[in-house]
Amino acid sequence: MQNSHLQAATLRLDQFLELKGYRRTQERYTILEEIYSHQDHHHFDAHQLREILLSKGFHLSMATIYNTLELFADAGLIKKHQFGTTASSNYERTLGSRQHDHVVCLDCHHVKEFCDPRMATIENTVGDWFQTRVLQHSLVFYGHCTDELCCHKIEKNTN
Repeated sequence: MQNSHLQAATLRLDQFLELKGYRRTQERYTILEEIYSHQDHHHFDAHQLREILLSKGFHLSMATIYNTLELFADAGLIKKHQFGTTASSNYERTLGSRQHDHVVCLDCHHVKEFCDPRMATIENTVGDWFQTRVLQHSLVFYGHCTDELCCHKIEKNTN
């Protein structure tokens, strides 16, 4: 059984493709299913996504992956992030995701999420100051993990 987020994403993709006059290709739906099939919310880059798809027997070019990710971002199905000075973009699904912000480790590049209800007050205050209706924001903290037993540091050091 499909999860409700995947069903909503599939419906949105159907509507977006029809509105734009784009073809409904199996590759697009395969990539969408991979992104939305996970129960946990995660960040990924194009190369990680391709590796997962390859391991499942789907042989897609990097051009197809990149083009599809851009299309999904335009459709509001994923959000694109540029964390720090890394050359690659990171992505996360948008449907079923609550508003959150990020903490990025400068050592292993692991991305952690947090949600602080005070951010809504800050958005409203900034909107009032600048007479702007704030629709969204992006906040990223960068730092070094102080947990000596951080599993992400260990994984990074073994590669």
